[in-house]
Amino acid sequence: TPHPTTVDLALLNHALDTVFAPWVKELGLQLISAQPGEVRLALPVTPLHVHGGGVVCGQTLMAACDTAMVLAVMSQLGQFQPMTTVQLNTSFLKPLAGQDARVTARVVRAGKNLVFGEIDIVAVGDGKSVCRASTTYALL
Repeated sequence: TPHPTTVDLALLNHALDTVFAPWVKELGLQLISAQPGEVRLALPVTPLHVHGGGVVCGQTLMAACDTAMVLAVMSQLGQFQPMTTVQLNTSFLKPLAGQDARVTARVVRAGKNLVFGEIDIVAVGDGKSVCRASTTYALL
């Protein structure tokens, strides 16, 4: 299958509404831009995602990484294909508090059965990385 040269943003937005579990929608992720193999999403920080220590919880950041990567894989394939997360290795670099974030997910390599990717979450206010992740997905 030839790889797309452009990305159907409507397809990705539709996936945000229909593919993921209902609680994932509560992340409020919004598509900013996409090109084949890479997506950028806005992650608005709300009290729902902040734990008792006053910072965004790791579970929110990991879910944002995983969700963004599925969309990046879709942008690479040009369509939705069932897939499952095999590995999500996450490093939390600094706390995210009092500012929204941007999530960039990029396909590093897409094979017939496995897709490898990298995700960076950056705080909007200071531009610093707060979370980095690497992933492996199995295409089903």
